[in-house]
Amino acid sequence: MTVLVRRLLVLPPALLAASVLVFALPRLTGADTVRTVLRTRTADAVPDPAMQSRVAAEFGLDGSAAEQYLRWLAAAVRGDLGLSFVTRTPVAAQVGEALLVSMLLAVLALLLALLFGIPAGVYAGRRPGGLLDRVVTGAGIVGVSVPEFVIAPVLVLVFAVQAAAVPAIGWGTPAHLVLPVVTLAVYPAALATQLIRAETVAVLRRPHVRTARAKGLPPGWVLWRHGARLATTSVLSLSGMFVAALIGGSVVVEVIFGIPGLGRLLYDAVLAQDLPVIQAGTLTVIAIALIAGVLSEAAQLALDPVAR
Repeated sequence: MTVLVRRLLVLPPALLAASVLVFALPRLTGADTVRTVLRTRTADAVPDPAMQSRVAAEFGLDGSAAEQYLRWLAAAVRGDLGLSFVTRTPVAAQVGEALLVSMLLAVLALLLALLFGIPAGVYAGRRPGGLLDRVVTGAGIVGVSVPEFVIAPVLVLVFAVQAAAVPAIGWGTPAHLVLPVVTLAVYPAALATQLIRAETVAVLRRPHVRTARAKGLPPGWVLWRHGARLATTSVLSLSGMFVAALIGGSVVVEVIFGIPGLGRLLYDAVLAQDLPVIQAGTLTVIAIALIAGVLSEAAQLALDPVAR
């Protein structure tokens, strides 16, 4: 519990540091933010100074960098992430809607990865060097190595074009979830399988497992009650990172499948140089990563008494 409290106390300063970094990064590039806004509205090479002043006041870009940051931070704490430079609509609403889509994809992909990775890793680790272990290990290496921009087109060709079983692109029905979720689940499933396989091999050699076997407990009970429970703690401790990585790294999948998620929103914002959307989206991903890390550590502490 003490470890968990210490981690929770780290969250506020970590989020504050992340906000400074997110706010400062675009300005460190030397780009004129006001001219960036004006370029989305007018083709004039040299914008009118009066218009520049109005735009700077409208988007809170007047004053020193410290004043701009404090205004931006105070508004962000109230849930006001400003207006999009391009659409002039509230950024919070755009990020919120896109985040729900990405969270749905990430959670389903993580559940699919754990449903496959946990039993595959446990059974592979039960007999190291056996046929199942070699097959699972080989599949895991392939799953970790092949990138999503390769997996996605292959799945589309096989299941959408050839078999016509699911739609290739789009959003709005459960069928549209199938290919994106499977694409996102491949990497965490392969990584989870390898981690759990290695942990299972180590845990099954511990004294308490040998004692359980000596007492004549059923092999399945020993494997899952005394071996798999501890073997899965390493994966649970990384599940928060998996969720954050799935959300932040979903750009490729969301662009390929035409999904209106956070990755697609950030991709479009970068192309349009829409600074408020980039800042809000990036800060959201960092906040999710930090919070998910603490939650996954709480789950690890609940499962592993040694770590408490």
